[in-house]
Amino acid sequence: MNVFSWSRRLAAVASLGDESRRRLFGFVAAADDAVSRDDAAGALGLARSTASFQLDRLVHDGLLAVEFRKVGGKEGPGSGRPAKLYRAAVQEVSASVPERSYDLAAELLVTAIEDSAADGGSAREALLRAARARGENAAESAGGDFDAVLADEGYLPADDGAGGLVLLNCPFHRVAQGHTSVVCAMNGAFLAGAAAGCGLAPDRVEALDIEVLRARDDATAAQCCARIRPA
Repeated sequence: MNVFSWSRRLAAVASLGDESRRRLFGFVAAADDAVSRDDAAGALGLARSTASFQLDRLVHDGLLAVEFRKVGGKEGPGSGRPAKLYRAAVQEVSASVPERSYDLAAELLVTAIEDSAADGGSAREALLRAARARGENAAESAGGDFDAVLADEGYLPADDGAGGLVLLNCPFHRVAQGHTSVVCAMNGAFLAGAAAGCGLAPDRVEALDIEVLRARDDATAAQCCARIRPA
């Protein structure tokens, strides 16, 4: 599961479109320790009020975090109030339009390679096990809400008009183009695991042949090849 929702990640990336915020974030992220507003303002030649406003905006957008502590080694009565300090809140934030989950694909593939190397088994079977387990974990994180899992991972679920769901976006689209059989099987195992974790029958996940999907008049180029059958 992503730490940030798609909308929050987009907002965080968009926040860095402002030059002052981009410079402040770079300064704070590169610092060995949390920095104060005065330190940031002085280093970048900004007014203290401007630095304070933009730093707090970066906190609001999830890119920086705040901590309060006394600086200069002073402690006890008369040492002054704790200073407001800023540090990077996350190691990385990425966003794509439409949403993709290439990090998830990479994690599952690496896990499968490690598992198959350890026990000498099939890498494909190890991938399917890892994907199903990750789907079950995603269901648990979403509180058993299957629709939330689909939305969180960027599938763009929509009613198919027959009581099931069509998934309008493939989170692994670019990778799936050249490695269809592997990536689509991984995707199907992930969705089946998520369905099972949400108390749904795993066989409600129907993986269509991607060529059949592309032949459909109502299919889009980046549509997921999986369908969720009616209950």
